Amino acid sequence: MSTAKSPDWASIRERAKRFPPAAFQFVREGLHQAVRAVHGEHGRGSAEGGGRSRHITGQQLSMALRSYAIELYGPLALTVLRRWGVRRTEDFGVLVYAMIERGEMRASPQDSLEDFRDVYDLDEALAPEAVRGEF
Repeated sequence: MSTAKSPDWASIRERAKRFPPAAFQFVREGLHQAVRAVHGEHGRGSAEGGGRSRHITGQQLSMALRSYAIELYGPLALTVLRRWGVRRTEDFGVLVYAMIERGEMRASPQDSLEDFRDVYDLDEALAPEAVRGEF
């Protein structure tokens, strides 16, 4: 986990403007998938789980979004993300932090936009030939 510094909210707002609503919805849905993958079906933050944290890291979310994109779009995953303007994993972070600023998500004090930087190369990780066997 990186040491957090105060996010540049003005920059995040400006950068987030280029993403369509579908990209935000994809990240919201992918977050739910990631929480289930990391913390189990009910998540540890649910009533069944005793109210503990359901936190996931930027890296975990980025990896889960890769899997979710493949699940939804198969070999077209890269094409869909490109159409939305998502070019690198840091763009997932911009989407997340825009939603944090709007009160739709929360971050822990240790979280940072940097946690999403260079998690993987989208072109390589979502190339049609790389995902053919995964969906």
